[in-house]
Amino acid sequence: MTKLNKLTKEAMFLIVDDDKISVMAMQRVMRKLKIVNDTHICTDGQHALEFLQAQTASNVDLPPVIVMLDLNMPRMGGLEFLDAIRSDPKLSRVVVFVFTTSDTPDDVRCAYDRHVAGYIVKDNPSETFAEALNMLETYARIVELPA
Repeated sequence: MTKLNKLTKEAMFLIVDDDKISVMAMQRVMRKLKIVNDTHICTDGQHALEFLQAQTASNVDLPPVIVMLDLNMPRMGGLEFLDAIRSDPKLSRVVVFVFTTSDTPDDVRCAYDRHVAGYIVKDNPSETFAEALNMLETYARIVELPA
């Protein structure tokens, strides 16, 4: 890991996906790549929103977070989650990468309209996760995230 300056906090990863197999595959790849960042799992957008709001409940700034978000989930889907965090001043700067099986142009456009950092289609999950998570680990190390 690169030495962080005193003012930089290591990014936390938040996986938001209701598919247990996808979550397990991501966790397996993270272990394989030796990604040791704090990682939390939420099973839908509502759960993720509540988790993030709890992180800021005591008027403390949210630590840097990189969200890996599925779009199609029960209760609150990915696009609804994006609407909710983008309208919350404490959460509006959260970095979000979409990880989904949907490659429809409408979903891609709608996600980017909500300021996602990237849109990754799970076409070959083990290969896609390995490449994407390797990229995210590097991203988390070298990009200065808002605190």
